[in-house]
Amino acid sequence: MPHHLMNLRYVPDDEADEIRDLFEANHVRYYETPPSRWGISMGGFWVHDDDEAERARQLLAEYQRARHQTQREAFLEQQARGETGPWALLRRHPLRTLAACLAILVIAGFSLLPFLRLG
Repeated sequence: MPHHLMNLRYVPDDEADEIRDLFEANHVRYYETPPSRWGISMGGFWVHDDDEAERARQLLAEYQRARHQTQREAFLEQQARGETGPWALLRRHPLRTLAACLAILVIAGFSLLPFLRLG
């Protein structure tokens, strides 16, 4: 019976590549199903053997702990440099951020317009 090891929905490409490399380096016989375009099927990494599934889950758990730590450190470094938050987004993508804010205001205005006309 197949064992589902990991869901691939919302997994960044670099993480999926690292997991493939991890499985291949440790000779885990896995197969992969891609997520569907419409978000109906989740896709993921699978194995057939029970023992292989347990070994792969242990490898994944160790990898996830290490990745969590490195990603957390990278985030804290970005935060210390001021590269996170709404102001950093405005500095990096000013037109896109202003367009999104304008769209929010227009939608809110159209949504509230009937209530403003009641008075």
